[in-house]
Amino acid sequence: MRPAAIHQVVPSFAGRDAIGTHTLHTRDLLRSLGFASDIYAGGSLPEVSHLARSLDDLPDRPMDRTWLLFHHSSGSPVADRVLARSEPILVDYHNITPPALIDRWAPWVRDEVELGRRQLAAFGDRAFFGLADSAYNQQELLDVGFRHTAVVAPLFDPTATDVAADETVAAEVRSRQAGGGAVWLFVGRVSPHKAQHDLIKAFACYREWFDPAATLVLAGTGMGTEYPRALDRFVRRIGLDRAVVITGLVTDAALVAYYRGADVFVCASDHEGFCVPLVEAMHHALPVVAYGAAAVPETVGSAGLVLADKSPAVLAASIDRVLTDAALRRRLVDAGLRRADDFSLARGRQRWAAAIEEVVAVAGRSGTGGTGSGRSASGVGTAASGVGTAACGEGSGAVAGTGAGAGAATGTGIGAATGTGTGTGIGAGTADRAGVVDGPAAGAGGADRAGSVDGSAAGALDAR
Repeated sequence: MRPAAIHQVVPSFAGRDAIGTHTLHTRDLLRSLGFASDIYAGGSLPEVSHLARSLDDLPDRPMDRTWLLFHHSSGSPVADRVLARSEPILVDYHNITPPALIDRWAPWVRDEVELGRRQLAAFGDRAFFGLADSAYNQQELLDVGFRHTAVVAPLFDPTATDVAADETVAAEVRSRQAGGGAVWLFVGRVSPHKAQHDLIKAFACYREWFDPAATLVLAGTGMGTEYPRALDRFVRRIGLDRAVVITGLVTDAALVAYYRGADVFVCASDHEGFCVPLVEAMHHALPVVAYGAAAVPETVGSAGLVLADKSPAVLAASIDRVLTDAALRRRLVDAGLRRADDFSLARGRQRWAAAIEEVVAVAGRSGTGGTGSGRSASGVGTAASGVGTAACGEGSGAVAGTGAGAGAATGTGIGAATGTGTGTGIGAGTADRAGVVDGPAAGAGGADRAGSVDGSAAGALDAR
């Protein structure tokens, strides 16, 4: 049965973050498809509270011909309240950070994410359909028992960052570049699972071997205080406090200034369910170099350099290759612009409309539509993705082995050499999809200096 209403429920509503932005776009889409749709939140920031209703506004009685679409990314009492209701439930799963990645720095978060995992399993029994930002997220839904799933990227508008840049920030970035140094950029919450500490290690190597005037900008708010403080102490201890900028909360205009002023977007995160900033960076014509963890290879596709190894030497040498090989940089930028267009809001709305119709069809086959869990026994649907995600073991460069490059690479490229040879590496080779190049490897070897490897590759020591 086709419902009359699909209301979204979120534990908290911030508006500007990725989930908040996606929730607003989803509400607009659902309304355009003819459904009544409101956002119910356990809590809202004051500046966006007018866009969402309080969870307490949900009537105690079951709502007829109404589905609840719950956004799940952490544990919360709101999830338990949704689970206790009798309306059919859909889950939009944005993934939950594994506790091991944050426990040391934010032990208070461990209980929350462990609760979230338990609640996800409960939704596997209770919800009749699960939507996932990525195939990586989808697998977790399948693992806890979801029988109907679809992969559909979150809704966002890459062009939303096409606004006037903060001129003060832009001038600061230009002044840093005036000395000839490259600007690295990463955008994301300052949190241990985002691994900004690994970016700092690689950046230290890069400054020592390739570009002593380089700058690293880490844009984003902190999760708690311990990890951001540790990063600050770390950069001071290694003498990079003037070269590493940890911005804290930034305005949209400041973020645009950083995107437009940077030379490369670098991601060393250990866990991402999608990672919208990767796409924003591509939209701003930044080449992307990223560690191939979790859903990162899917989001980047064949449009960036995705590495299986994020050791400081490999990351530093890879970025140097991207910044000094004009042909490689141009190909990555062009591929990134095309990839960003894959995630345009218009295309995203088309994918989501198809996904909703798939959900309605499943509900019709299983008799879901009034109240109840709606569990049924048919297979897994993934047709709603439509953005050409690559398998991690093939074209994404997220595996070790000869020619596992950004795209279906077959050449050498940026290799992770293990000694003084060219290496077998994670390479940007002669791909037919990703604008990567044929040529000698820039190897990050186990050498004790930065020098020539095999007469053509730039070797760099592993500084761990």
